[in-house]
Amino acid sequence: MNKQVLLVEDEANIRDTLRFNLSREGYSVKEAKTAEEALRSFRGSKPDIILLDVMLPGMSGFEVCRIVRQESTVPIIMLTAKDQELDKVLGLGVGADDYITKPFGLQELFARMTAVLRRSEGRQQSISQLPEVERLGPMVLDRAARRVMLDGEEIKLTGREFDLLSFFLGHPGRVHSRGHLLQQVWRYNYVGDAKTVDVHVRWLRQKFAGRAPFEIVTVRGVGYRADRENASPGFGAIKPPDSGPLS
Repeated sequence: MNKQVLLVEDEANIRDTLRFNLSREGYSVKEAKTAEEALRSFRGSKPDIILLDVMLPGMSGFEVCRIVRQESTVPIIMLTAKDQELDKVLGLGVGADDYITKPFGLQELFARMTAVLRRSEGRQQSISQLPEVERLGPMVLDRAARRVMLDGEEIKLTGREFDLLSFFLGHPGRVHSRGHLLQQVWRYNYVGDAKTVDVHVRWLRQKFAGRAPFEIVTVRGVGYRADRENASPGFGAIKPPDSGPLS
């Protein structure tokens, strides 16, 4: 079955060109000109990948990406006319898998789409190797339903927050560098600013607000470690760096 692309672009000439060439490459294409159309189409058609323009009338592409990430892990490539580091960091920070700056070559776009789709499929395979349900005292992490319950209350997580927490709890007690987390959770080799990992860890800490039956420990100069056996009061705090070599 052909992969379905949701193309979100308000400029008709760019949209028409991309639709024509994507169809020639064997993709099934759904189109949207506005953020509202994009969200309706995303929820109705469940695309395999989204090409999302940043500059949309009304709601920005960043906001659309943020909303989609709360509901799905579908791969998202941002299309931006601004070749600025801030835009790239913003896009990756709200959950985009990649970005490409206009004007771009079609072969570059197709290569990025292929890579993002391959990484997404690999991520799903990695997740499928972990237990569907994990219980930590009063908390239940359900990978099949993609939700977390704590004391009977659901903790609302974005798609990327859930994947990060799932990875941490699936590999307790191990230190992970930011680069390793980007490769395993985001599934890309990001050579720029890795602050997106720090941001997502901070959001996880805020959402559990000292109630979690585990702790995400900052190992200074290295990365992060999740300790499942620790009590919740220290969850939001930064522990002193570990001493001694890493195994």
